[in-house]
Amino acid sequence: MTTARERLAAQQAQLLRALLAGGTAPPGFDPRHLDTAATTLRNKRRRIVGRLRPDLFEQVGDRFAELFDRYAAEHPKDQHTRARPDADRFGSWLAEHKELPRRRIWDRLRPARR
Repeated sequence: MTTARERLAAQQAQLLRALLAGGTAPPGFDPRHLDTAATTLRNKRRRIVGRLRPDLFEQVGDRFAELFDRYAAEHPKDQHTRARPDADRFGSWLAEHKELPRRRIWDRLRPARR
């Protein structure tokens, strides 16, 4: 037998999955409204990552939103996801998927010439 507290916790977990990880809407929630809220939260996450890692934004340019949305779909946010590590994981994801432009050798050597 489950307690009221356990049922509430399960419902809250389902709501979080719907908002952050593409889960189904819990009973009593309008799926369209949850989709709108989920999109808003993903956009906020993308803006935060862009502010924390402007280097990534500069390197991928106009593809930043598209690439971040792919990353976010593969790596949904949860209660343990923190912004800075999330931004760094996105950078690693871009590198793993070969989405970062190759830097020219002289760009990498430039600091050594100073």
